[in-house]
Amino acid sequence: MAIRYFEEENVSAKLKNRRALSAFIKEQIINKHLDVKKIDINCIFCSDDSLLEKNIAFLDHHTLTDIITFDLSSAEDVLEAELYISVDRVADNAEKFGMTYERELHRVIFHGVLHLCGFNDKSPEDVVVMRQQEEICLQGYFG
Repeated sequence: MAIRYFEEENVSAKLKNRRALSAFIKEQIINKHLDVKKIDINCIFCSDDSLLEKNIAFLDHHTLTDIITFDLSSAEDVLEAELYISVDRVADNAEKFGMTYERELHRVIFHGVLHLCGFNDKSPEDVVVMRQQEEICLQGYFG
C-alpha cells in the first residue's frame, strides 16, 4: 500500500508531510470510495513543458493542464496509477484563484485521486460534484 512522490529534474514541489498526506489519501479518500487490497500510486511533479508533452503524446490535447491521471489498474481490487502534476500550473492557479500554493497543490493531488475513485469533471454537473469532493478533502486534511 504505497503512495510515492517524485520530482522531475529541476522541479521542486515543496510538498510537506508526505506520510500524513499518504495516510489521509488512503484512509479518507480511497478507502471511502473503493474496495481495494493494494494501492500503488506514483505522484510525479513536473514542469508545464513536461506535462504538455505528455498531454499531447498520450491524450492529443494541446493545452496546459495542472494534472494528468493515468489509471494503470489491471484488477478490481488493485489501484495502480500515476499522477503527473505541473508545479508551474499549480503556482499560477494558486495566484489566479487567491489560494496558497500549498492548498492548491493538495487540491490538485486530491483531484487526481478522486478521478481514480470514479469522480469525473466532463459535464457541468460533474464539475460541481468534483469541486465539492475536493473541498471535503481540503477541509478534512487542513481542518
